Amino acid sequence: MENFSSLFSKFPTTSDKAKAAFANHLEEFEVEKGFLLEKEGQVSKYLYFVAKGSARSYYIRDNRDITVSFTLDEEFVTAMHSFITRKPSYENIETMEKSKVFKISYEGLQSCFIDFPELERAYRMILEQYYIVLEEHQIFNKFKTARERYLELMQYRPKVIHKASVGQIASFLDMTIETLSRIRARI
Repeated sequence: MENFSSLFSKFPTTSDKAKAAFANHLEEFEVEKGFLLEKEGQVSKYLYFVAKGSARSYYIRDNRDITVSFTLDEEFVTAMHSFITRKPSYENIETMEKSKVFKISYEGLQSCFIDFPELERAYRMILEQYYIVLEEHQIFNKFKTARERYLELMQYRPKVIHKASVGQIASFLDMTIETLSRIRARI
């Protein structure tokens, strides 16, 4: 579980007992590129921590693949709406490369909260970060030009440029592949 220690460093006030209890509920696994962590129509059973690798969340609408977020090294991911509400997911989450992932079940997480209420604070902080990223992305897509959106992605999440396909990036930035290609040619 040494690879998971980087997560614990983000929550320095969490006791060693709480960290150990959380770690005992984790499953570590490796997956290849294209592995579906979550599938549309199914209830999200796990909260994932991508220790090494990357993933993307996407929807299929009108036969179009719409990328809504990217997850990189040392970030959490799940179909959050489904995970919290226990209703079927609207999204798919797919690895973009070979990845090392940890997962904790919904039930395991709830058990940790009962035994160690301090873990709820860490979870709240994870949810707050998730919400901030979501809100920034909404503002990002509504009020910025296509060029500004691409430049911000390059500045704040440059790894995405190297790990995702041009189509996935264009979809995430809410533009056509042709528009993205023109922007990239001018930079």
